[in-house]
Amino acid sequence: MYFAIIILIVLVLSAIWLFRPKQKDIDNQSIVEHDLENILNNHVEFYKKLVPDQQQRFISMANHFLAETHIEGVGIEVTALDKALIASSAIIPIFGFPDWQYRNLTNIILYPDTFDNDFQFEGDGRNIMGMVGSGYMNGQMLLSRQALVKAFAANGGKENTAIHEFVHLLDKSDGSTDGVPENFLPHEYAKPWLQLMHQEMQKIQQGKSDINPYGLTNEAEFFAVASEYFFEKPDKFKEKHPELYDLMSQIFAQQPAG
Repeated sequence: MYFAIIILIVLVLSAIWLFRPKQKDIDNQSIVEHDLENILNNHVEFYKKLVPDQQQRFISMANHFLAETHIEGVGIEVTALDKALIASSAIIPIFGFPDWQYRNLTNIILYPDTFDNDFQFEGDGRNIMGMVGSGYMNGQMLLSRQALVKAFAANGGKENTAIHEFVHLLDKSDGSTDGVPENFLPHEYAKPWLQLMHQEMQKIQQGKSDINPYGLTNEAEFFAVASEYFFEKPDKFKEKHPELYDLMSQIFAQQPAG
């Protein structure tokens, strides 16, 4: 009888050990949950401009994102700050859609710095700050920590690599990454959006626009770089590009200016 009790205890303890939450999963949730509000108040201007009930919703959406998305570092340990900034980059574009989830994303890989097309972060030819994977890399996002932190630094510019990549995911959610986010853009605005986008691309080509020239690459990149500007410097964007601002407010169901 005594021997049977010992065996039972051993089996129970073994089961607890085998089915315990992995440390990485614990880190992915509780560490950021504990520090998230403080980090957001210190680093994320978008969050600081929200009223208290909106801030609480932002925190809830960020926590849900972190619980659903695996984040791992390459040659670095992922910190609470890294996770909070990544989550913020994910939530800012979808804040007008509280129930939205990135179903086309499972894993985020964080590099210490820029990387190349072979995903190497040492040596020459490293000029990639972020990318959304395709093919065998589908469902993956790669980000540079240096670019991530720089985007949220005080007095930052109108560029934000992580927001750029999350906007690509929104664009891609309708089946094609083409600069026309059909899941977010009311049908009646699709044609005006395309026309306005091409007009602005011509202005960039002529040197008459302050939107990042990388937007000339194609419509998808224009949408992504314009979205960076829209969220990072909304007042300036509205002043210089009022028509674009109005249409993008329809796309994102947000009015970040003011």
